[in-house]
Amino acid sequence: MPEAAPPFQYTVRRSDRARRVRVRVDPRDGAVEVVLPRRAAAREAAAAVVELRGWIARRHAEVAVARARVASRDGTVPFLGVDLLLRAEPGRTRVHRRGDVLLVPEGDARPAIERWYRRQARAEIAPRLDAAAAALGKSYTKLTIRDQRTRWGSCSSAGAMSFNWRLLLAPDAVLEYVVRHEACHLAVMDHSPRFWGLMDQLMPGYERPRRWLRDHGATLVL
Repeated sequence: MPEAAPPFQYTVRRSDRARRVRVRVDPRDGAVEVVLPRRAAAREAAAAVVELRGWIARRHAEVAVARARVASRDGTVPFLGVDLLLRAEPGRTRVHRRGDVLLVPEGDARPAIERWYRRQARAEIAPRLDAAAAALGKSYTKLTIRDQRTRWGSCSSAGAMSFNWRLLLAPDAVLEYVVRHEACHLAVMDHSPRFWGLMDQLMPGYERPRRWLRDHGATLVL
């Protein structure tokens, strides 16, 4: 009997670090990516997409709901739990916040708005990370603001910290959760019971923002 054809289009990425086949769905546009270990057979990608077709369909439905929510913002953008009203000004090239109003360039202002969020991300994250690291008696080596497709934050074994600027589109507690989560990796690199025990000490009740990010992360787009 011939093998079932994959029900979704997908791309394949080979990885020297991958130990198993992984399937990812981009929360921004629903693109399906299969990550294969370097020596895995190409047919394993198609088999994984067929096997996970139900999960992929659910993720696509979540992306559709997220896009509908974004479309319904009606001239506003979220910022740490506050809705900022977008107001275009002729001749403006740089975004500026005035109270709950965000003054933006005319036309397609998204690139300028993203640059503003990136600047704010560093200003918001740096002091939170400093406080979390100090509470753990640890230090980090570098802070980078990025736009990862599937990760909200990371901590390298050398103490280099990276965070996704789109976290500022989430409520304040969600940003605080991710910062403290990554800070805990300065002490424990895995997600063992020891890690979660440390996380509970550093942020009691972390489960709620963690659940929010899992359920609503796809809406964190401009």
